[in-house]
This record gives sequence, structure tokens and C-alpha cells, in this order.
Amino acid sequence: MKTLYLDDAATTKVRKEVVKEMEKYYFEDYGNPSSRHEMGERARRAVDDAREKLSREINAKPWELIFTSGVTEANNLALQGLARVSKRKKIIISAIEHAAIMETCSYLEKRGYKIIKIPVNKEGLLRLNILEREIDNGTLLVSVMHVNNVLGTMQDLKAIGEICKRKGVLFHTDASQSFGKLDINVKNMNIDLLSASSHKIGGPKGCGFLYVREGINISPLIFGGGQERGLRGGTENVPAIVGFSMALELMKKVNKEKIRKIRDKLIIELEKIGKINGSKTDRIYNNIHLSISGIEADTLVAFLSRHEVYVSTGSACESKREKEDHVLKAIGLNDEEIRGSIRITVNEDISEKDVSYIVNEIRRDVGKLR
Repeated sequence: MKTLYLDDAATTKVRKEVVKEMEKYYFEDYGNPSSRHEMGERARRAVDDAREKLSREINAKPWELIFTSGVTEANNLALQGLARVSKRKKIIISAIEHAAIMETCSYLEKRGYKIIKIPVNKEGLLRLNILEREIDNGTLLVSVMHVNNVLGTMQDLKAIGEICKRKGVLFHTDASQSFGKLDINVKNMNIDLLSASSHKIGGPKGCGFLYVREGINISPLIFGGGQERGLRGGTENVPAIVGFSMALELMKKVNKEKIRKIRDKLIIELEKIGKINGSKTDRIYNNIHLSISGIEADTLVAFLSRHEVYVSTGSACESKREKEDHVLKAIGLNDEEIRGSIRITVNEDISEKDVSYIVNEIRRDVGKLR
């Protein structure tokens, strides 16, 4: 039985080439990149090379990237790091942000910050007219994720960036679901801060970065040896950083149009079983979000996994379903639709031949549950 892993939005399989590249920095050039000897210098050069390659992907300067343990830390550094150095007390986010943004904002709200959540339409797209209206002289930051982790809907970063630039406020985006998959140009899109993750593109877990545009002042969350331009203390995770860079290189070679075509075939068949949620046009090429009436999605996920078909009920970062319901409620889904919703993310291991098997397994298990 072939394993059909359809949960890349949660995490991806680490590529063998990535592991091979990382091994060198576990067993050969394992020196501390802050050490002055040759082994340390080789580790430093590896980090610098990775930083240059990753920065090039978003048209940033290498020194504008701060390596972190992942997007959650990067998001916290962006929001809290700015809040600590600014007198402005208003932060604007979308109503469908990931918990890494939502909960950081809840923390700041308890400390006197005003948090504004901009609604989305039924397709999951931000209402730009409301965003523009809400920005005022007291606004510190606008933070809007590029691709929603549940729905897969893509926001117009260029349009948001233009509004923020015109209004004189900083713009941050959580690009964990889009970095390496979609074109991002921080200069053309007027993005001031951007968070990205390694494990969403075939790299190791526990590694990410925050892009901070040159000239922006933020305060560190982690103090120590002054690494990462003094913005993130602690010895750099050299193997993971190198692996992140290699994963990006391999991701650029993935046939995304092939994945899109398989995804679209799945959508056609799955619409006979349930309802597709979110925009069908402004949607990343590998995502499907489906509501099926008369079932509990958690049970369907368990049934499918018995046959090694692995789908998700949504974000993998929350242990309780309620924490992700805000995204589905924001696009107008009712309780039954929310309870019966699953997320499928297609990758290059899925073939056209797998489509009918996946659909038949879902149809069979839905029949049992009903």
C-alpha cells in the first residue's frame, strides 16, 4: 500500500539531499561559527552562504535576515520586537491569522496595545477598504499572512504594501506557507518584515528566519552572545540553516504546475462529495479545503489514516479544534460545515493515478460515517 501523505501545509518530508548536505556540519565542519579557528570559519562561511541564497529569493540583502528557530519565533520577534521600541500602540492584523500572530497579539493586548482584526470576504480575501480606513497615526504595524495555512487563500501583498507605504506604517507578512513556492519581492511589494520556515519546503524543523528591512529598529527577545547582529542570541543551528538553503534550491525545481493539475482534478471529484471553501482562483497551487456534511472531520481523518491516506482537519499547531475555527467562521461557515472540514495539501509524490484512490477512500469512509 502506497503512503499518500496529503498534509504538506503542516510539515513536509525532509529531502534526502538536504539530509546529506546537513551531515557535513554534524560530523565534519561542526565548529561553532563564532570560533576563530578554521573549522569555525568554515561553519561561518556555510551560514553566510545560506543567508545569501535565502535572501536572494525575496530580493533582500543578506544582512537583513535573522535566523530563528522557526516562524513562531520570527513572528514574535517581529511584533514584540517592534512593540518594545515604539510608542505607537495599535496593531492591525487579518481575522484569519495563524495562532503565532493571534496569540502574540493577545499577549500585547493585555499590555495596553489595541489590536484590530480586519475581516475577509467569503473567499478568505482581505477587505482592503477596511484596512485602509483603520490605519491611523497611532498604528505601529500591519501584519497579514501571505497564504492562509487552513484555506490556502493568497492575499495581495503588493496591494497591502502600497497601502501601508502610503499611510506610513510598517508591513509584516507571515510567509510560512508561501516562501519558496510563490514569487515574493520585498522591495516591489513594500514588505518591511517577513517570516519564513524551513520545514514547509522539505527542510528540517526548527529553523526559519525573519527578514527585517535595513533601517528598522527592533528589540531582541533572546539575549546572549550577540549573534544575528545582536537580534537573536545563541549559537546558530548551522546544519539546519544549511539544510534550509538546500531545501529552497530543490523547491525551485519542483513542477508546481503538475501539482496544480492534480490538485484541480481532486477538486473536481471532491466537489461531488462536499463543498470547497475559499477562493478557487486566489489560492496556492497545492491546497484544498473541503467541508462534508453529516460527518466529524476528526473521525474521517482517523479512518483515512488506517489506509495510509493522511489528511488534516487544519492547522497542526493547535491541539484544540476551537483555535482554528476563527478562520472558518471568518468566511461564514456554520458549525456543521466547520465540524466536517478537512484540509488536503498535494505534493510531487502524488500522481494522477492516486486521485481516484484518494477520492474513493474519502467517499467510502464518508459513507460509513453517515
